[in-house]
Amino acid sequence: QITKVLFFFFSSRRRHTRCSGVSWARRCVQETGTWGDLNFYAMEKSNGETSDHSSQQAIDPERLSKAEDFKTKGNEYFKDLKFEEAIEQYTEAIKLKVNSPKTAVYYSNRAFCQLKIENYGLAIEDATEALNYDPKYAKAYYRKASAYFALTKYDQAVENFKKAAELNNNDAETLDKIKLIKRIVREKQFADSIRVEDPSENINPGEIAVPSTYTGPKLELDQEVTREWVENLLEYMKDQKLLHKKYVLVLLQRIKNILQELHTLVDIQVPEGQEITVCGDIHGQYYDLLNIWKINGNPSKTNPYIFNGDFVDRGSFSVEVMLALMAWKIHDPNCIHLNRGNHETKNLNKLYGFEGEVVHKYDKTTFEIFGSIFQYLPIAYCLNRKVLILHGGLFSQDGVKLDDIRKTNRIMEPPEAGIMCEALWSDPVKEKGRHPSKRGVALGFGPDVAEKFLSENNLELLVRSHEVKDQGYEVEPNGKVITIFSAPNYCDQMNNKGAFIRFNGSDMKPKFTQ
Repeated sequence: QITKVLFFFFSSRRRHTRCSGVSWARRCVQETGTWGDLNFYAMEKSNGETSDHSSQQAIDPERLSKAEDFKTKGNEYFKDLKFEEAIEQYTEAIKLKVNSPKTAVYYSNRAFCQLKIENYGLAIEDATEALNYDPKYAKAYYRKASAYFALTKYDQAVENFKKAAELNNNDAETLDKIKLIKRIVREKQFADSIRVEDPSENINPGEIAVPSTYTGPKLELDQEVTREWVENLLEYMKDQKLLHKKYVLVLLQRIKNILQELHTLVDIQVPEGQEITVCGDIHGQYYDLLNIWKINGNPSKTNPYIFNGDFVDRGSFSVEVMLALMAWKIHDPNCIHLNRGNHETKNLNKLYGFEGEVVHKYDKTTFEIFGSIFQYLPIAYCLNRKVLILHGGLFSQDGVKLDDIRKTNRIMEPPEAGIMCEALWSDPVKEKGRHPSKRGVALGFGPDVAEKFLSENNLELLVRSHEVKDQGYEVEPNGKVITIFSAPNYCDQMNNKGAFIRFNGSDMKPKFTQ
C-alpha cells in the first residue's frame, strides 16, 4: 500500500504511453535535496543569525522592482519547464540583495528549480537561505523537507514537514506526508528484520503454474535463450504485454549466475577494426531503448554494447528495459555489458518508481530478487586499458588506482561515502579541485582531478553518465571526460536528445550518434 501511495507522493499523475518514458513518480522525485549545510553560492550569509534579513537596513524600492521583474521572468521560464533559464532569473533577483522577505521567495523558487533538475544539494542550500530571510516561510520548509525525503533522510524530512505544517495551519496534505514517512520507516524496519540474504534462494520457478490462456514467450529452466527468443520477447513487450512471472524468475536466476562471476571492474579488449557502443541512462524508456537497437543494430558478438547504469526508475517501462537487457546478456554474455548506476539501489527504487512498477506488474518478492541482482552488477568497465566507464565519476581522495576499484566489495547497497558511492554519484565541474556535490551525495570533481586520475592510471578518457544533457552528450573542455545520456525527452519534459558513443578498437576515439 505504501508503494502505491509513493507514486503520488507529490500529487504526480501516472500516465502510460508506449512511445515515451513517463515517470510514475515524477513529482515524488523532483522535490529533492542534500545534507544542507554547505554554501554553494557566493553570497552574504547571516553570520549564524536566522532572523529576517530585512530588518538590517531599509528596502530600496528600485532594486525591489528590478528583482520582482527577474522573478516574474523566472516564473515564466518555470511554467515552460525551462528550469535552467528560470534559475538564472532568480539568481539575478538574488544578486540585487534586496533586504526584504521577498528574497526568501527568490531563494525558494530557485530551490524548486534545483529540485526539478535533481540538484539536491543546491535545493536544500537555497531553501535554508530562504529561511534566513523569512523564518516563517512555510514553502521553504516544505521544499527542504521534500529534499530530505528524496535523499531518504527521513528524520530531517519529518522535522521540516512539521515546521511547514505548523506555519500552514496544520494542513492535511503536509500532515499526511509526515504519516506516510513514519509508515515507510516502520515498513523498512520490519522488512530489515525478516529479510533473507538472497530472496531468489527460496524460489523455484518450476513450481509456478502458467495458465493455458498465456500466449507469450516461454522459457523452461534448461531451455536455451536464442536470438530468436529474445527478439520475440522484445516484440511481445512492445505491445505492453507482460512476460509471465515464471519466466521472469527464470531470467533472474540465470542473470545472477552470470553477474556473480564478474569482477567489480571488468576489462574488455575491443579488437582492431571492431566497434563497441556505449549507452547512458535509459530510465525505463523502453521504446527509446528499442530505437537505439533499430538505429545501431541489436547486440551481437560483432556489435557489442555497454549500458552505463540507471536502467530503471522514472520511466513507466523499467521492467521491460531490464528484461530486454537481461535476455541479451543471457543469450550471449559478451554481446552486452551492464554497469551499475545509482538507481540500481533499493532506496531509490522505492522513491523513483521501480519498486512500485514491479509490485504492480508482478509482486514484492520479484522486486526483492531484482534488488539482489543489482548488487552483482559491476561498477566500472575499462576498454583497451584506455577508456574507463563508470556511471557517476571520480573520487574524494587522490591516488585511487584501478586495482582499488577491482578490490571494492560491490555486493551491497552503496554506502554514503567511499569508492563505490563516488563511482555511482559524483559529477564533473568546470572549476579545478573538488567541490561539494550539487546533489548532496559524493562530490564534484574538476578537470585537474580528472587529468591526474587518468595520468596516474595510464588512461586516456573517462566516460560517465548520470546527468541529462541537451544534446545527449557533453565533452568537458579538457576533452578528458565525456557524459553520455541515452534517454531522449527525459521524463517527457526535458526536451533533450539522447545519444550513444561508438569506439573502434583501432584508435578508441569516440564517435557520437544522437
